[in-house]
Amino acid sequence: MTSNNEYKEAYVWIWLPNETEPVVAGNLQADGDKLLFNYGKSYLDRINDANNPAISIYEEELPLKEGELSLLDGLSIPSCIRDGAPDAWGRRVIINKKLGVKGKDVDTAQLDELTYMLESGSDRIGALDFQRSPSEYVPRLSANVPLYELLESAERVEKGIPLTPELDQALFHGSPLGGARPKAAIEADDKKYIAKFSTSSDLYNVVKAEYIAMRLAQEVGLNIAPVKITNAAGKDIILIERFDRIKVDAGWQRKSMISALTLFGLDDMMARYASYETLAEIIRHKFSDPKDTLEELFSRLVFNILCGNTDDHARNHAAFWDGTNMSLTPAYDICPQGRTGNEASQAMFICGNNRSSKLATCLLTANNFLLSEEAARAIFEKQKDIINAKWDDICEEAELNKIDETLLWGRQFLNSFASEEN
Repeated sequence: MTSNNEYKEAYVWIWLPNETEPVVAGNLQADGDKLLFNYGKSYLDRINDANNPAISIYEEELPLKEGELSLLDGLSIPSCIRDGAPDAWGRRVIINKKLGVKGKDVDTAQLDELTYMLESGSDRIGALDFQRSPSEYVPRLSANVPLYELLESAERVEKGIPLTPELDQALFHGSPLGGARPKAAIEADDKKYIAKFSTSSDLYNVVKAEYIAMRLAQEVGLNIAPVKITNAAGKDIILIERFDRIKVDAGWQRKSMISALTLFGLDDMMARYASYETLAEIIRHKFSDPKDTLEELFSRLVFNILCGNTDDHARNHAAFWDGTNMSLTPAYDICPQGRTGNEASQAMFICGNNRSSKLATCLLTANNFLLSEEAARAIFEKQKDIINAKWDDICEEAELNKIDETLLWGRQFLNSFASEEN
């Protein structure tokens, strides 16, 4: 953070389980280069409320107790609160709006964390929002605008062209969303979606590749966020249904989410030390229904390898949190990555310090997922068979051209390196 921060504090508001309106949970205060949190008295008074009790934002990091809460070692902000802040794309949008600095090479360190929280839209991932007031909640939302306007907005940010006020509002709604690729939040047919767009630097149709990967993941039996593919202004767009929102008669409920990075107690700079083995251990000890959850996570790891998604970092895994229990969210951001050769590595360690993208690596750690070698091999073979069987149909469903189909098959999808035994 910089020494001349525009904001010195923010109030953290939370949607409690099954509620459609937020309440203030506490205060986030700048202390040098750190942000420290304490729960408000009114929120702590809710602990024994029979109808609408307070829950911790995340028990391991911010337990429900009075006073300023210490940061975990190595963190400058509570990670469970950082989960609600925008990532790379949202930060670029805010810099564009605040400073007039444009383009893909913009330095996101120009603004501090409180600015990103308080200047981003309110329909962020999970059940938190950030406000300047402890008593009045004022959502920062934009109207639901056509996809072609969102596309135009994203393209201007990418190219370094200033946004008009109208386009600024069009893109603002998507500014708190995670990830590095252009995106926006939209609402249609009583559902909320994240719309993800292509970029000018794409060497192949990344939008359709992600759609195909997500659909194939669904076909192999993974718990996946539902996806659609659409088109606006001649550009492909993938729509990913949000699983952290529930429409009810009174409005929208929000589901609390905790990233795996938070579960690990790591910040973004330390994310390279995250591992599937550690996540499996956390699931065994802290998740509801651990046995089935471990098999689901192992199956996701296998599928990431088989589809060439090496961007499976710790922010691309998450858990629902209801104040008592944790459960794995549906999978999201399964997108095959560019690949020139056969060898590849996953973003998280698989077994010890080994992150090699192959079945042999997975077999070394299968026992940590409560799976035998036979069961692990069966998952691998089943997924390969289904990908083979469904590939043509889903490519046709996505209207993928033959050039991109040839590029993806055998390179990202079912690369021979994944099946090497050594």
